[in-house]
Amino acid sequence: MFCKTKTHTLFYHNKARTISSLKVVWRKDPTLDRAIEYDKRYKQCARVVKEVLNEPGQGIPLRYLEKRRERMRLKVKAETFINQNPGLFDVYYSRIKPKTEPVRFIRPSDRLHCFLQEEQRIFSENEPFIVSKLCKLLMMSKNKFISADKLLHVKREFGFPNDFLVDLVPRYPQYFRLTGSPGEGKSFLELVDWNPEFAKSVIEKRAEEESDRLGIRVRPNFNVELPPGFVLKKEMREWVRDWLELDYVSPYQDVSHLDQASREMEKRSVGVFHELLSLSLHKRIPVPILGKFCDDYRFSNAFSTTFTRHSGIFYLSLKGGIETAVLREAYRGEELIDRDPLLRIKDKFVELLEEGWRQRKEQLMLKQERIKEDMELLATKVGE
Repeated sequence: MFCKTKTHTLFYHNKARTISSLKVVWRKDPTLDRAIEYDKRYKQCARVVKEVLNEPGQGIPLRYLEKRRERMRLKVKAETFINQNPGLFDVYYSRIKPKTEPVRFIRPSDRLHCFLQEEQRIFSENEPFIVSKLCKLLMMSKNKFISADKLLHVKREFGFPNDFLVDLVPRYPQYFRLTGSPGEGKSFLELVDWNPEFAKSVIEKRAEEESDRLGIRVRPNFNVELPPGFVLKKEMREWVRDWLELDYVSPYQDVSHLDQASREMEKRSVGVFHELLSLSLHKRIPVPILGKFCDDYRFSNAFSTTFTRHSGIFYLSLKGGIETAVLREAYRGEELIDRDPLLRIKDKFVELLEEGWRQRKEQLMLKQERIKEDMELLATKVGE
């Protein structure tokens, strides 16, 4: 679907020189692609669970679930999925209408209910952290408010609870004001008060920690580490060197005075992307989702070229037919280094899934052993 190489062209002007066309070649990073691939099965299971939990009474006829396969992007039959993932749901018989024949329904299993209770506990423990994340998203925005529908759309990327707008937000009137009704397209979440403690980026905090450790002032800047085998052309190396020498522009800083095409604005945009990816659960976000916030965060229409242009900071994955921006420094190989505390929810869900997969594997092995024993017994009888 995608070619193996991809180039983006830069057009920048500064007082020292004019850079008219610097081409940056996109390179595949199999290690970071594997990190994305690893989550596919987990995400598929989460989509089906969400579908069932959203049903009245949290129960649904199996044949109705089958009709929603395309919407859930489920590649196997619903019945096959249930069999492949034991422990998620219980199968039972009930009537769709009073006088109809009983049909198979599914509902959350006891194990899934236990996980959901654990999920709520983890959300409660990390509520101050979630509040700070939400404040940061608003503080980086142009007008300090964002469409509620957009925020609902990215709740999974940042680890927000499903009901955060109607449950969490009203408990913090000192920070948030919600206008309109979410889901109607005219609802907005507004920042009420600016908390300076939240207005420090990951990069600024890192520089402060380094300064304290070394006893000398360390300038905030980006970590740049090119992937193995990736070599920049001389003119591009010079451009990156000069660009890194520019002062860091905080994503929480007012940049209304900056020219959209300036190198300073580029520095600020990279800072915003770095901060957004740092705030996300997996330190990566699909590019189409970031594109929904172009106006809110002053991104240019061609913002996705930033991820290829700064290949030592980001990786633009094409895995699964969708562009995903990945923060390089957040990974060691395919493993996350600094894990978001809300990822404990995913870990618990994966434990539930893996327990079911082990159970299924053991049952299949026992079945194969019985078949083998029956075949041997049959062969013995025939030999007699």
